Amino acid sequence: CLFTPVLSSSTLHHRTVMWFSSRLKFSWELSSTAILLYLSRKYNTPDHWYPSDIQKRAQVDEYLSWHHANIRANAPKTMWIKVLIPLFTGQPLPSEKLQEVMEGLSTSLKQFEERFLQDKAFIIGSEISLADLVAIVELMQPVGVGCDIFEDRPRLMEWRRRVEDAVGKELFFQAHEMILSVKELSNIQIDPQLKEQLAPVLMKMLK
Repeated sequence: CLFTPVLSSSTLHHRTVMWFSSRLKFSWELSSTAILLYLSRKYNTPDHWYPSDIQKRAQVDEYLSWHHANIRANAPKTMWIKVLIPLFTGQPLPSEKLQEVMEGLSTSLKQFEERFLQDKAFIIGSEISLADLVAIVELMQPVGVGCDIFEDRPRLMEWRRRVEDAVGKELFFQAHEMILSVKELSNIQIDPQLKEQLAPVLMKMLK
């Protein structure tokens, strides 16, 4: 087990409501890559996050462009299928649906390793960048619901460890606290009105 949840059910419920509310109010792009790029410019962050070097910056941009239709298109769906949709609809999804998503994710991971990671420490070279952060956040979601996509992928596992070290392990797991404890949501009671609002949104995401 990568993480032992210590949150109370009431806290989890509150965080779930806030988490979904934020996703309904803002697009995925605004709440992730666009805001990261904005912050890196506004606060003059260390150059390695979004390099001033044109070639390196182009590599970050290339990954971010590819990411949305590949890693992001598959990885978060494992969480929806295994936990969130059953929680809000009261019905488990067929196992075939998870298998379909995992096959798509496996293809994306193969491309990620061969096209972007290759034999480098990080996506654009020897230093961590925003591309690595965007990737790891999505890839930790399957882990949170028991799908260890890093197992049997040594190159991917080593990359993850390097990201953890670069960010700092304590901060890394703090940032993924909600994701890694998401299975605990299965044990809480959801307000019927919230279920009614969110169930069709979640189902639409899988199409």
